[in-house]
Amino acid sequence: MSTPHISAKKSEIAPVVLMPGDPLRAKTIADTYLDNVIQFNTVRNMFGYTGTYKGKAISVMGSGMGMASIGIYSYELFKMYEVDTIIRIGSCGAYTDELDLYDVILATESYSESTYASVQSGTDQPAVLTPSERLNASLETAADALNIPLKKGRIHSSDVFYRATENHHDTLYKEHGVIAVEMESYALFHNANVLNKHAACLLTVSDSLVTHEATTPEERQNAFTQMMEVALSQAV
Repeated sequence: MSTPHISAKKSEIAPVVLMPGDPLRAKTIADTYLDNVIQFNTVRNMFGYTGTYKGKAISVMGSGMGMASIGIYSYELFKMYEVDTIIRIGSCGAYTDELDLYDVILATESYSESTYASVQSGTDQPAVLTPSERLNASLETAADALNIPLKKGRIHSSDVFYRATENHHDTLYKEHGVIAVEMESYALFHNANVLNKHAACLLTVSDSLVTHEATTPEERQNAFTQMMEVALSQAV
């Protein structure tokens, strides 16, 4: 089978999918951690791979940037390919100086101003969506076993990267309790909720809107290893 955006056969995608935003990060994960790798998707250069990690089949696929993009890919994976679990592994910007570069965050809630959920389902728009409690608990257990500290909290899932207003992060942090910003988790959580699937979001701090520190594109592609190892360990 195939969809408009994924050219894989149903049997080529594992029940658990790790989903970074960057398709090149998906390739790095497959090349570094997986054995017996096959590439199941190249449509629009949104690379997808399946291999084994410690003997268990795991897939990894890019989501692209923003809710519209991850909304398409996660829906097709959940609905058409019967994927059970998607763990987003992405980068984020810190809204508080209590977070440092490379800290790993486990999202406990996703706040957004987006209309994604109401447009997709034709229902009232919730401002906050939650991941799978069971999956989050399992990720915490995996992190503890690896001795990798997790910061936990509500994150801001934004439709807009460049804002005209200054210091919006301070207002969002104070009014909504969001500790960091990314652009995909809200749509992923919504799709999982409406399709009765499991989703979670692990993030690595790539930059800070408070201190203005930032990592390079190469570091974001290759150096966010701790969250990858937590997600892989949970999957097995």
